[in-house]
This record gives sequence, C-alpha cells and structure tokens, in this order.
Amino acid sequence: MDVTGEPHGTELVARERSGHTALLEGGFLYVWGGYVAVGDDEVFLPSDEIWLYDTQSALWQTHRMEGEIPPPMSGTCGSSLNGHMYIFGGCDDHGHTNQIYYVNLLDGKYTWRKVTNSKGLSPTPRDKLSCWVHDDRLIYFGGYGHKRLGEINDSKSFIVDEASWVEEVFWGWNNEVHVFDSRTNTWSEPPTQGILPAPRAAHASATLGNKGYICGGRVVETRRCDIHCLDLESWTWTEVIPTSTIPIGRSWHTLTAVSDSTLFLFGGLSVNCEPLSDGWTFNIQTKEWKELEHKHKNKPRLWHTACLGKDSDVIVFGGSQDYILLVDKGHCNDALVFQTQPYSLQRLCEDCIGRNARMLQTQLSLLPSKLMQIIQKRISFFRIAKRKSGKRTG
Repeated sequence: MDVTGEPHGTELVARERSGHTALLEGGFLYVWGGYVAVGDDEVFLPSDEIWLYDTQSALWQTHRMEGEIPPPMSGTCGSSLNGHMYIFGGCDDHGHTNQIYYVNLLDGKYTWRKVTNSKGLSPTPRDKLSCWVHDDRLIYFGGYGHKRLGEINDSKSFIVDEASWVEEVFWGWNNEVHVFDSRTNTWSEPPTQGILPAPRAAHASATLGNKGYICGGRVVETRRCDIHCLDLESWTWTEVIPTSTIPIGRSWHTLTAVSDSTLFLFGGLSVNCEPLSDGWTFNIQTKEWKELEHKHKNKPRLWHTACLGKDSDVIVFGGSQDYILLVDKGHCNDALVFQTQPYSLQRLCEDCIGRNARMLQTQLSLLPSKLMQIIQKRISFFRIAKRKSGKRTG
C-alpha cells in the first residue's frame, strides 16, 4: 500500500485521510488533499491528483492534475462554484496559508489555477474555516489562524489563543466574514450586524437560499452546538434558538442542507473528546432537532466531509474514527451513505434489482439500455457493499 491509493482485488480505492476536500458534481464525489498518519509522522497527501468516486456504482478512479498546483495541505476550505472547485486557506509544510486556487472539474483536464491578481484585502492565513456559496460569491467564515498585532482590529472578532502566542504573531479564532467575488476576483469584508456568533473553528456550515448557517465548533476551550444564521444579502446575523433538545457540543462535524428547510448534522468530536457517530436533522422552520436513526452508529467520524447526493442522500467520506490529536491512527477511506428523505418508487426499484441481481439475472437482459446502465451501477454498488460487510456477493 502506498500513500496515493490501495488496490482491493482489481479495484482502486482512495487512500484514507482526514482534513481533506470533497465535492459532488454530476454524480461523482471529487476528493482532494488532506493528510494521514504514516508511522509517527503526519503526511500530507499528494496535491497533483484527484480522486473520483461514482456514487451510483461505488467505483473509484484517479486523475493526475496539472497547472499551478497548490502545495499538499489539510484543513483547507473547498467549495463548488459553476463546475469549479475552489480551495482557500489550509495548513501546509510551511504553516497556514491564505491563498486561493481553483480547478475545472468538468473539462476532464484538471488544471489548477492560482488566483494572483485579486483586488481588495484577502483574509489572514487560517484553516478549519467554512464557506457559503451565493450569487457567484464565496463567503468565508471563521477559522483558526494567525495575525500580527497591527492586524487585530477588534477583540470581539479575534480571540487570541494564549497558549500559541509567539513574539508578535498572535494565533487564535475569528468570526470574520470575507467575500470573494469570482466574477471580479475581488475580496471584501462586509460589515455585519445583529447577534454575532463567537469566534470559532472546526465548525460546520450550510447554505439554504440566501441564508448561511453555522453550527457548533471549537470556541476557545469548549465545543458548542449552537446555530447561527447570516442573511447573505443584508449581512444580518441571527441566533437560532432551538425548540427541542439539542445535540451535544462538538467540533470537526458536518452540516448538509438536504431540503429547502432541513439541515443534516453528522459526527464530530464531543466536549469530552469522544468521536461521535450520531446524526441529526434540524428544521429551520420549526427550529426542531430530531435524531436520525441510521446504520452507521458503529462508525464515528470527525474531520470528514459530507456532500449532498441523489435523492437527498448524504455521502460522508474519510475522516478519523479516533481523537486525532492524541491517537491519529484511525483515518478512514470508506464512503457512508445516509438516507435523509423517503426514496421515490423508481429509486426503490433500482435498489431492489441491484440487491437481487443474481435472482433476477434472466430478466435483466429485457431492460431498456438506458435503464440497464443505471442498474449495472447499482449492481456494482451493492456487490461492493456486500463484500465489505463480509457477505457473499450476488
């Protein structure tokens, strides 16, 4: 096994990792970057390759990348905009960065471009931040990074990590909002109003319409599960007060918009530094949390990624199953599928045929060719799932 991938029989599988970027475009999950523990060392994974996971067939492929390739890093913030993957910030072998790169995911060339001619003042170096996408703009919030004394404008927007102060460089958490307009390559920092969330990092975020939501994260010495909403047009913050029992505080979790009114939370690291495997939905209209029963209760994850797939499925990839700051040996490379909404009759039929392909093999040849292509992918998906669970394939 090498650091780029490992063969399982004749199949290629992406290397396990944490702190990576993953986006879903056209039925494929694109995975880039992150790091893994090799022996006693933390190794950043190659930045000149990208992995594609077919969410319908569960098959992997990999492609080399060209152009202005970013350094290998983790903790970067990845976003999808008009078929392009943008990454900003992160930590590499030289420390934290505030550079922004992008790559076209749809032309098959995978050529990186570095944004070098941007206007306006870019954010200071940071990682473990989040991003909302709205109106061709990338809107970044929070994170952990460093500033010099002259860059600290407001103690309410930047909390110094007293344990990490070095000479005139101050490390800490922020609650800043920075906007990158992809049409003009311009940075701006709009003034916000309302009830601002506390500075934080390793939180989770999701976009619903013209609203950006954040949930939880590391706030100095504690971890929370509070929810805040930012109107991405008026730049007004609102704290969302739940009407039900709330999940325990956490960081390094994910938040995914699965409908026009529902957010899905999964995993993370608890206040007591325990890896979590619980899943919750939050209704933004009723402000109610509900725990979601799922089949991955034995698979805790933190610093993983989560993307919205077909039929409101959430695809979770990678992350760690241990508290990485103490153990750092439990990186994962499996893709977990969470069903958050009832499936359509067509989806139920496709999955039924895929699960029972051997029993139905004499009838499969009667299917129309287009439908057959779909069914072949579902057969592959369930074949791989059965093999991983130790069952006989059908």
